[in-house]
Amino acid sequence: MTTTIFESPLGLIRIAGDENGVSVISCLDVPAQETQPVDSLAGPVQEAVRQLQEYFKGERQTFDFLMNPAGTDFQQTVWKALLEVPFGTTLSYLALSRRMGDEKAIRAVAAANGRNPLWIVVPCHRIIGSDGSLTGYAGGLWRKKWLLEHEGAFARSSQLSLF
Repeated sequence: MTTTIFESPLGLIRIAGDENGVSVISCLDVPAQETQPVDSLAGPVQEAVRQLQEYFKGERQTFDFLMNPAGTDFQQTVWKALLEVPFGTTLSYLALSRRMGDEKAIRAVAAANGRNPLWIVVPCHRIIGSDGSLTGYAGGLWRKKWLLEHEGAFARSSQLSLF
């Protein structure tokens, strides 16, 4: 397993993975453990760093490096559904549950969303409360707000509400 950490507008980003794909992307609030330097990386972890750096510069809206998050079949299904929420948009937990075919599964969908190990890339930050509130984000609500502002989600939401 290769692990690296790089600086971003959200603080330190930790990426871990191997030749089968990236398994973890998260933000750190504490100093990093020993990691492999970014410039010595290869494979999916190196590609993830490159694509995230492009995202933070405003040059990328989607990610296509090899991903390999560990999770239950249900969690994997929810994470795949998150990948279908477009850049710069938001969706409520209820709407996501409905898209998945069972609005009564809202709590299970929210729990799987909260266990997403590939922050930013699998865009759990785009899922908000039905009332538009920024509910829950393992990296902190300030990071969720930053990501949505970076993607222009608030501007699009307010433009839509004018019509």
